[in-house]
Amino acid sequence: MPWDTTDYPSSLKSLDQVVRKKAIDIANAMIDEGYDEGRAIPIATEQAKEWYENATQDEIKEMKNKSDQDLRNRGEGNDYPSRPELLDKGEHVVSHENGWAVQAEDAKQPSDVFNKKQFAVERAKEVAKNKGTKIIIHKKDGSIQEQTSYNE
Repeated sequence: MPWDTTDYPSSLKSLDQVVRKKAIDIANAMIDEGYDEGRAIPIATEQAKEWYENATQDEIKEMKNKSDQDLRNRGEGNDYPSRPELLDKGEHVVSHENGWAVQAEDAKQPSDVFNKKQFAVERAKEVAKNKGTKIIIHKKDGSIQEQTSYNE
């Protein structure tokens, strides 16, 4: 069951509201990707703290405005099953009809869609760092703009 601001691990209680929401968002994504809860929670907590230190005011505002439904929709109710085999695959940032998408290599659909490429790149970096894989950023025409590896 995905977490939200009314139902989340007790270890997140001491976090600032926005950092907690980001940690919940990241943890739900990791659980959806096949991570064990015991591994996802501490990684999500550290990633959320790091995100907050580097986030713009717009990003903080966007996270603050996320509803519990937005946070929960990450896992349960998606039209695609969890695919643990994607844990070893790189994250791609690709053009999407609604902006820019973050999609694991060989995934059937994106895990996230953003209106700005910058936000998609930041999310893809978070996921790739957590998975210890790479990020491949594409141009609007589909060609590769940049690649970065986060192999541990």
